[in-house]
Amino acid sequence: MEKRSEKSVSAALFAPKMSHDDFIRMSSYVSETFGIKLPEAKKLMLEGRLRRRLIQLQMPSFKEYCEYLFSPEGQLNEVQPMIDLVSTNKTDFFREADHFNYLANKVLPEFVSTGNSGRTLSVWSAGCSTGEECYTLAMILSEFFSEHRSFDFTILATDISMRVLQAAHLAIYPDSKIAPIPLDLRRKYLLRGKGAEASRVRFVPEIRRKVKFERLNLLELGEISQRSFQIIFCRNVIIYFDRPTQERLIGGFYERLKPGGYLFLGHSEALPGLKIPLQTVAPMIYRKV
Repeated sequence: MEKRSEKSVSAALFAPKMSHDDFIRMSSYVSETFGIKLPEAKKLMLEGRLRRRLIQLQMPSFKEYCEYLFSPEGQLNEVQPMIDLVSTNKTDFFREADHFNYLANKVLPEFVSTGNSGRTLSVWSAGCSTGEECYTLAMILSEFFSEHRSFDFTILATDISMRVLQAAHLAIYPDSKIAPIPLDLRRKYLLRGKGAEASRVRFVPEIRRKVKFERLNLLELGEISQRSFQIIFCRNVIIYFDRPTQERLIGGFYERLKPGGYLFLGHSEALPGLKIPLQTVAPMIYRKV
């Protein structure tokens, strides 16, 4: 779109405020389209995250930004940059480590004990953010299946944000992020940068090849309707959705779990009252029975 005048740029730099009407319009759209709930208490957060976008587009007000976002041109070009800023993308390696212990000590031995050598374990990391969860999974699975070579695994990693998917695909992380990774796994699966990149690491190619990244809006699970998984990780994601959306999403996960498959949710995402045939087997770990 056309660049605005220097006067418009200056206006954007003076921290415009989002009106109540603009907030309602924006929050309703985000909720209906992506399932992310934005109550009134999130107004300052939304305003702060989108203000940088006003500066980039050289727009002096949130009203003008809303008019652009909901125009045909904005619906084509601006929805993705907007949701990249609005969505929350906090994650860490080995976050909620008891889940990974359960996976390694219970789920994987059970999988190989059923026989049928040559099978491939299918795993979905839903809401993968910048990739820490899916690469944690890849390391654990690689370690386990290195001793059970007649089996293999694949990981699908999805997120609504193209910005975080691009970062995850690169698989490059600063030293400050890798502290939770055990030293033996760091030595085996991480490559140290050189020169100016010496404070960053990258996962080795054999780990990166195991993960396939796709953009996916969790309200549009029909896009992966033909796929099923033995394991689904969707942790600290549905906490941002309202109750009806949570129920709809859990139902979608149930449909895409293979019989006996496992669903891992975040520790803050209890499911009281949901009438879905998932058996609780450990804190925030469910099994399709």
